[in-house]
Amino acid sequence: MKKHNPLLMIGLISLSILSSFLFISYGMNIILSEKAARGATVFAYVAAAYGLANITILSIAWSSRETWVRGASQFISLCFLGVFVMDMMNAGMKSDLGVVGILFLSLALCANWFAIKMVIERN
Repeated sequence: MKKHNPLLMIGLISLSILSSFLFISYGMNIILSEKAARGATVFAYVAAAYGLANITILSIAWSSRETWVRGASQFISLCFLGVFVMDMMNAGMKSDLGVVGILFLSLALCANWFAIKMVIERN
């Protein structure tokens, strides 16, 4: 079994929880706003659902160390990334900030996946 750095694992778990709460708060702010467009509201539901699903998967990985959790995390992350990219394409990428947003989201999703992977493989 691989020996992991516990500080790196705690840091990735903290980053995963923080990003999940940011997705939840982003989604809830749009959902509860009075002037949100229909497309933005749908994406807000997806973002909030991803945040909740990531916290759920992280807690399942912590308590049970089941290997199927890694696949569930990858599936949910790839679905959320796909929805984000399609939303960006639908709105029309008007600047290079859209690509930067996709890169930052990809990094956050990878950090979430690595956190879950390290939790499953911990000693």
